[in-house]
Amino acid sequence: MRDILPPMRTAEIQRNTLETQIQVRLDLDGSGRATLSTGVGFLDHMLDQIARHGMVDLDVEAKGDLHIDAHHTVEDVGIALGQALAKAFGDKKGLRRYGHAYVPLDEALSRVVIDLSGRPGLTFAVDFSRSTIGDFDVDLVREFFQGLVNHAAITIHIDCLRGDNAHHQAETLFKAFGRALRMAVEADPRAVGTVPSTKGIL
Repeated sequence: MRDILPPMRTAEIQRNTLETQIQVRLDLDGSGRATLSTGVGFLDHMLDQIARHGMVDLDVEAKGDLHIDAHHTVEDVGIALGQALAKAFGDKKGLRRYGHAYVPLDEALSRVVIDLSGRPGLTFAVDFSRSTIGDFDVDLVREFFQGLVNHAAITIHIDCLRGDNAHHQAETLFKAFGRALRMAVEADPRAVGTVPSTKGIL
């Protein structure tokens, strides 16, 4: 089935601002390998979940103004990853377009639904059990995904259905996102050469 899609679905993005310098390399048809160095340990852990469960190869190197806080780094990594995804999607011919996943981790359960719609949209229904995970502000999870959807031009519904442990809650979100992404970018053998939209374009 893989041969009905373009041979290379890869992207490399560099994003440099006065606040952050970020490089992202992405292969949608990878093996789940990740090389991550953002300066934010918890973010590296979450990006690893996307790579492993999405079966994408992902390299992210970021240097940001962490002497202030992690906000700019986390948001801008989301933006750069979104840009890389948009580039790697190409014209979206022959792929499934939609993806969904439920992922549990002990007491926590999350659902992520993706539409590679060409329109940015985020619905984020997550009630974290506490405000920080170590020194990581849980508000930054939404900032990450907002930056990603804005620049990947995709629609994502993210719901944490239950959970008492904030680390477990966050981890299920990123694992479910990876799984849903993997489904959405899979080849659809019944849609060879066609864009999965009545508009003819996504």
